[in-house]
Parts: sequence; C-alpha cells; structure tokens
Amino acid sequence: MKEWFKSKSRLEKLKKRYTELMKRSYAIALRDKSESDRVNRQAKKIYNEIQYLTLKQADK
Repeated sequence: MKEWFKSKSRLEKLKKRYTELMKRSYAIALRDKSESDRVNRQAKKIYNEIQYLTLKQADK
C-alpha cells in the first residue's frame, strides 16, 4: 500500500509516456500515416532520453 504514495522517478515517468505514445502511434497509423509519424518521432525522443538516463545511472 505504501507504493501508492511513492513518487515515481523521472525514468519511470518517461517509460510510461513512451509506452503511451507508441500505443497511440500504432492506433493512429491505421488512419493517418503523417500523424502517426509525428507521434512516433516524439516517442523516439523520449526513448533516447530513457537510454541516456539509464546509461547515466549505470555509471554510478
């Protein structure tokens, strides 16, 4: 129950946002390719930030 009140780290928030964007991109791809590409670019930016933070944590 304590996990409910625990604040999420920046990495956890980014992973959740990335997952949401990828799902949205896939769903939109069936109707609008250009919009799907735009959402996918946003997701890739977040993915690159996730990789950077993960490597940064590994250096510690």
